[in-house]
Amino acid sequence: MNIVVIGAGGVGGYFGGKLAQAGFDVTFIARGKHLEAIKNKGLQVKSILGDFTVHPNVTDAIQDIKNPDLVILGVKSWQVTEVAKVLKSVITKNTMVLPLQNGADNADKLLTVLPKENVLAGLCKIVSKVELPGVINHFTFEPEIVFGEYDNSKSDRIKQLKSVFDKAGFKNTLSDDIHLDIWKKFLFIGTISGIGALTRAVFGVMRETPGIRKIIKDTAQEMVAVANAKGVGLTQQDLAMIINVIDKLDYNTTASMQRDIMEGKPSELENFNGYIVSQGKLLGVDTPTNAFIYHCLLPQEMKARS
Repeated sequence: MNIVVIGAGGVGGYFGGKLAQAGFDVTFIARGKHLEAIKNKGLQVKSILGDFTVHPNVTDAIQDIKNPDLVILGVKSWQVTEVAKVLKSVITKNTMVLPLQNGADNADKLLTVLPKENVLAGLCKIVSKVELPGVINHFTFEPEIVFGEYDNSKSDRIKQLKSVFDKAGFKNTLSDDIHLDIWKKFLFIGTISGIGALTRAVFGVMRETPGIRKIIKDTAQEMVAVANAKGVGLTQQDLAMIINVIDKLDYNTTASMQRDIMEGKPSELENFNGYIVSQGKLLGVDTPTNAFIYHCLLPQEMKARS
């Protein structure tokens, strides 16, 4: 299988690295010092499950790829649409495009640009980062990809992809309801990221501060209401599960969007709290907590993007 991984960061670098290690033909799209390090020394993955180094193809030009069978998107949510526009000219009618970003609407963004037969839906669970150019550090939690056809059908190609991921040796799940699974993850990341950026506090501090804990729960409750209005069956049990996960995570944990905002980088604010606010307006669901977080963080986001 000819596989292209766009974005060789903590997500794409780990899963793409595992696919390359298993012997698949993998090409990474990377930039700058990261590109040069991979080109000259290979991609080094440091992992709690075992370190390894691979020497895949790597380029900075999506236009250079030829007839990919699978494209894994490891870029940020706000980059998906622009990447899809470039991809459109290089994929074939048989290419599968699998988005693994945080957020609820990445497959929908792809469908605004690409033919529906190209688009899968998915998510990943991993705690990893680029430690140095050419070096990925996976430092906790067993990585997993959850994926499926957009319409949840069990097609031959999706079963084949399951076998590819199995051969690569990482945990993976062919979902029975991929949109519900995406929203379950989104409920977690969307609940904690914005308020983390606003308070600039670690999870332990936030969950132990009564006023902030209430904001976390209110944020999640609004997300459940929006999901339900969209026909996605999130429940109060899902909300309770997410709060339980937050309570059990390492005290000093922070979210990636939170770190991006604190470092003055462009973030996924528009795709997290901003998405809930915009969908709430569209569907007639009140989202005052998400709106407060979103509008308080928006000036920093605009400054980072300028």
